[in-house]
Amino acid sequence: MDKLIEKIIEKQNPTVAGFDPKLAYVPEFIKAECFSKYGNTFEGAAAALFEFNKRLIDALCDIVPAVKPQAAYYEMYGWQGVKALYHTIDYAKSKGMYVITDGKRGDIGATMEAYAAAHLGTTEVEGAKLEAFGADALTVNGYLGTDCIRPLLGICKEKNKDIFVLAKTSNPSSGELQDKKIGDKTVYEVMGEMCEGWGAETIGRHGYSAVGAVVGATYPEMLRELREKLPHTFFLVPGYGAQGGGAEDAKFAFDKNGLGAIVNSSRGIMCAWTKQDGKTEQNFAEAAREEAIRMKEDLQSVLSNQ
Repeated sequence: MDKLIEKIIEKQNPTVAGFDPKLAYVPEFIKAECFSKYGNTFEGAAAALFEFNKRLIDALCDIVPAVKPQAAYYEMYGWQGVKALYHTIDYAKSKGMYVITDGKRGDIGATMEAYAAAHLGTTEVEGAKLEAFGADALTVNGYLGTDCIRPLLGICKEKNKDIFVLAKTSNPSSGELQDKKIGDKTVYEVMGEMCEGWGAETIGRHGYSAVGAVVGATYPEMLRELREKLPHTFFLVPGYGAQGGGAEDAKFAFDKNGLGAIVNSSRGIMCAWTKQDGKTEQNFAEAAREEAIRMKEDLQSVLSNQ
């Protein structure tokens, strides 16, 4: 997590750009070029996604420390889409960005070991160790318990990688389970405490472990509660922007030094050109950059007053 924190400090920007690209978000001129070359096929769709992402990365890489591609948006375009995910991760890393693969993987035993190898580690092929995707971090569904997390911890230590475990998610129905009580504690609090325990042996220079937690900006009081109770757990904070969360909500994720969290915006950045006066689809990357700067300044304005 030190790598992510140091990129945040360098850019003075605790934001991550979510790359959840539907074809509907991709400008027509990019789609026209790709579909004329490959036809109305998965190859054409994947080429359009990657070209869209590449131009966004070029526009954002000097101001935004991290990107978060959501695997489902690539998987729905078949193996060609998954290839676009691979190229997106590789290109973002080549530009110095920290990459969180949003896969929400969760299983036990050998299956979780395979997920860990695929997204964070290496896969052995006839004696050769090859990196399949090579992200810096992976989102994980930890509700299967320690059997789900243990296979990841060794790779986190060995490869200097991180995980973000779902704790209090940003969606409206999250409370149906996560707000229930186990004794006198909520389920999300218990999950947060488990994150603290799982990460205890991986605490880095800045005081945070390799096991982070996903806590939504749409529940600011719960953010505040968990920040106080989980001093070594770094937060990935969805829910800013399109889901209704704002800087005043997200500020509770941060510690007294203005660290401890990174706030995600997906559609707000990717589709910024559709909401900015005078912008056309040709300006989509410029609009994304302007929105990322606005979001950075929005967060800085509240953090400087804490």
